[in-house]
Amino acid sequence: MSAPTSATEPLLSVRVLVQEFTVRQAGGAKGGLVQAVSGVSFDIMPGETLGIVGESGCGKSVTAMSVLGLVQRPGRVVKGEILFKGRDLLKLTREELRNIRGRDIAMIFQDPLSSLNPVLRVGYQIDEAMYAHDKIERQKVQQRAIDLLKQVRVSDAERRIKDYPHQFSGGMRQRAMIAMGVSNRPDLLIADEPTTALDVTVQAQILELLRDLNEQTSTAIILITHNLGVVEGLCKRVLVMYAGEIVEEGTVEQIFEAPQHPYTWSLLRSVPRIDSRKRDRLLSIEGLPPDLIDLPAGCKFNPRCPFRVERCFSESPPIEDVAPAQRAACWVKMERAYADMGAAGITDTSPGAASGVHPAGRRPVPSAALAEAEPVPAESVGD
Repeated sequence: MSAPTSATEPLLSVRVLVQEFTVRQAGGAKGGLVQAVSGVSFDIMPGETLGIVGESGCGKSVTAMSVLGLVQRPGRVVKGEILFKGRDLLKLTREELRNIRGRDIAMIFQDPLSSLNPVLRVGYQIDEAMYAHDKIERQKVQQRAIDLLKQVRVSDAERRIKDYPHQFSGGMRQRAMIAMGVSNRPDLLIADEPTTALDVTVQAQILELLRDLNEQTSTAIILITHNLGVVEGLCKRVLVMYAGEIVEEGTVEQIFEAPQHPYTWSLLRSVPRIDSRKRDRLLSIEGLPPDLIDLPAGCKFNPRCPFRVERCFSESPPIEDVAPAQRAACWVKMERAYADMGAAGITDTSPGAASGVHPAGRRPVPSAALAEAEPVPAESVGD
């Protein structure tokens, strides 16, 4: 059994996690090693809600599945620590990890239809999760399964518990997965895209349900999503991932009101805002995420970044403190980029205005903007 954790100690600490995959490309093309997760580090405190956001393929789900030891071959963890209540999960035997999985750490997967067994009744599958770990008294298991379905707002739970997964709607299947996930009262719940393919109304209901579970049971939640609105509605802290790395982290207020990494800024500018002008167009992020087999030199975001400087093409920026409780991995802080655009913040920037700080040989930065912005090495900016 896991040792108890105090409220001042992290429930989960991931330290410099590196997850590799050996890949072979089709048609006899050269393959190689792909670092799907590269040096990821973060903590989550007891009862905290943490969001992990980024484009598809950035390493969000692989990071979460690494915590539970669910990454299949040819994937493997080659470096790092995953400390849960002080125990390194990477050093546990398969049986020891299985005792934690579903009992102390539970996961809600992206597609409930493929996660539920189609030939077993929903109630049986919820019961099975509790029988497997003996955390709930066996004579109370069936009644608890009914109570859980009621808790996740499945109407007529006594009857619906005997139904098969295909008899549930998409939203109800996701509710059943949440009921299964919290059945053993876990300390940490990992929700991987729990609102994908659900309509907006059902999404709001699922988020409200997760928020209530967090408040009522103090279960810590890691929410993995590409939907920034979902993160803002549930989480207190956010990690932004790009190409297998964390490029920015901070509180929800910091990330949404004062993003310090150009990728975070670009994500936010691509989301419709009710306070935007009618003539404003959404700003898309140019280009595509990089090929993980053939990554660009320097900062991985530099081919798509409107604020890149010469240094971005040769040196990878470390993630550093940019404000209390906020860190970002970028050579150019957004205050400097705002100054170049003549903007006070993200709400004052107009789509397409990201002329940015350019490499040598391109348009120079206005001297007035440079005077107000934080100085950078002279060799980094074109004359």
